[in-house]
Amino acid sequence: MICKGSTSLAAAGLAMLATVSETAAGGRALECYQPVHRPALYDTVYEDVMVSPGGQLVDYDPPIYGTRESLEQIAPPRVTYEVEPAVTRTIYHTVKVHDGGYAWEWRVIHGRRVLCKVWRKARYARVAETVIVEPEHVRSVILPAEYEGVAREVLVRPEQRRITEIAPSYRTVARQVVVREGSTSWRRVHIPRHCPN
Repeated sequence: MICKGSTSLAAAGLAMLATVSETAAGGRALECYQPVHRPALYDTVYEDVMVSPGGQLVDYDPPIYGTRESLEQIAPPRVTYEVEPAVTRTIYHTVKVHDGGYAWEWRVIHGRRVLCKVWRKARYARVAETVIVEPEHVRSVILPAEYEGVAREVLVRPEQRRITEIAPSYRTVARQVVVREGSTSWRRVHIPRHCPN
């Protein structure tokens, strides 16, 4: 068995021997080595791991509400004032809107544009006028108190909470660990008529 310190040297020598064997086809081998593998050694260890951290379980019951109806005054007695508008009437009468009389205007007669003196009648129009028959006035109105049924929300039962403590849980698991790393070394071998001692 070759020691570990000389493994790299032996590997380099084997690489050189392989090169010599390839380049010098049919040459005689001077030394022969065979790799020896030592597998890694494992062991099983057992440890406890946490499956659940635990905590609290909370049961919650919401509050229960109901309604309560009562008659409440929403407006006290009071006096208001109302304005009654005036009573009006529309009357119509005729008024003169133009006095009439003589006026000058341009006209075209037989293709000639001439200035003519003309007589225009007075113009009248019918107009509407609003007159007050009865003026507006203010009167007082007494309003009684106003009541209304009001439904109010009341608490029947308050909320309830129940807390349960849950402890953490564990379980044992197996795990493979390396006790000894695997390694490879070289051992010199003798093959009759091929590899001498």
